Amino acid sequence: MNIRISNQSDIPIYEQLKGEIIRLIMNGELRPGDPLLSMRSLAKELSISIITTKRAYQDLEASGYVYSVVGKGTFVSEQNAENRREQVLVEIEKKIQDLLKTARQIDLSVEELAEMIKVMEDEDK
Repeated sequence: MNIRISNQSDIPIYEQLKGEIIRLIMNGELRPGDPLLSMRSLAKELSISIITTKRAYQDLEASGYVYSVVGKGTFVSEQNAENRREQVLVEIEKKIQDLLKTARQIDLSVEELAEMIKVMEDEDK
């Protein structure tokens, strides 16, 4: 799995991991029925705690992105892609609402906020 985790990010590692797995599912790199690495293998590959991978996998399962079979492993759910996309859009909307609330506290305009996003996106490329 092509997962990128940053120790310098303010986002907790388990949230980054969860987001990366959702990204892989949404862009089709992980398809319904595909197995995920075991929690232990993924933790070792990413040099993170197994507890961190466990929490990410539990959150993904609670959100319906994956399911677990005892003794077999964790697999990508057969969810409708449109439903998964809708779930992600709802999450994005919540984050945008929080972002706008924070921006209003310092009278930052939507245009300035958009410019900040554009600069950050360019830096990630």
